[in-house]
Amino acid sequence: MASGIFALLDDIATLLDDVAAMAKVSTKKTAGILGDDLAVNAEKASGFVSERELPVLWAIAKGSFLNKVIILPLAFLLSAFFPFGVTVALIIGAMYLAYEGAEKVYDYFVPHKHGEASIFLKTDLTKEEILKIEKERIKSAIVTDFILSVEIVIIALGTVVGQPLKFQILVVSIVAIVATIGVYGIVALIVRMDDFGYRLIRFNDRDNSISDFFGRLLVNALPKIIKALAVIGTIALMLVSGGIFLHHLDFLHHFLETWPSLLREFVAGLLAGIVLLPIINGIKLLFKNINSKK
Repeated sequence: MASGIFALLDDIATLLDDVAAMAKVSTKKTAGILGDDLAVNAEKASGFVSERELPVLWAIAKGSFLNKVIILPLAFLLSAFFPFGVTVALIIGAMYLAYEGAEKVYDYFVPHKHGEASIFLKTDLTKEEILKIEKERIKSAIVTDFILSVEIVIIALGTVVGQPLKFQILVVSIVAIVATIGVYGIVALIVRMDDFGYRLIRFNDRDNSISDFFGRLLVNALPKIIKALAVIGTIALMLVSGGIFLHHLDFLHHFLETWPSLLREFVAGLLAGIVLLPIINGIKLLFKNINSKK
């Protein structure tokens, strides 16, 4: 009886050890999307009045958890009954990531005005208008998070395809939970940097004190960090999408095979994005014209 219990405990320990190891691998695979997720949410949660930043971020985080509650069961059903569908979903997701990365690059070289930014520059907004804008920003962030969450879950699932279903559930669920807590925890720290900086500046009445120096450093660093995250996230999108193409499309296995793997993945993702950008933008424009005529 005792030996059976110890054997069971040993099996559980082994399973947990394997799950932890695979979760670590899956987290590394999804790191690129997490970088973009971090940049997007830091941008979405900033720009509000100081006391509204954390409530807005908390609302987005709750939406993110709900997204994963919806996505995870569907992903496990797909893996259980149509494993090839995971690969198909990966390819489709990689196409979206490549397009998004190329769009960010295009937007950098050919900048255009964003209506949302101009709305937040207004100072005569009523409380009702501010709450309406908050809801729209939260909704937009949750929709974006849904797309990124699908990618995180599918990429994590792709690392454990072929493993027992319970193993897949444990690994992918851990990655999804860690990703959500990690991303929104870091975003919360980022968006509060400037507030903490202002507190340091007001810490004493002396000019050019140590607290003033670090306070100004934090305040000035916030926009630079958000911009840096956007750049890192864009590069990560190219790397992730390119890696998926190279590993899951047979005709690309030998594409630039003498090049370093990171450079290969980046070039593959960038080229795919360049091809997809005019196609998807053309489709969007077509639907926009159709809707405007109705």
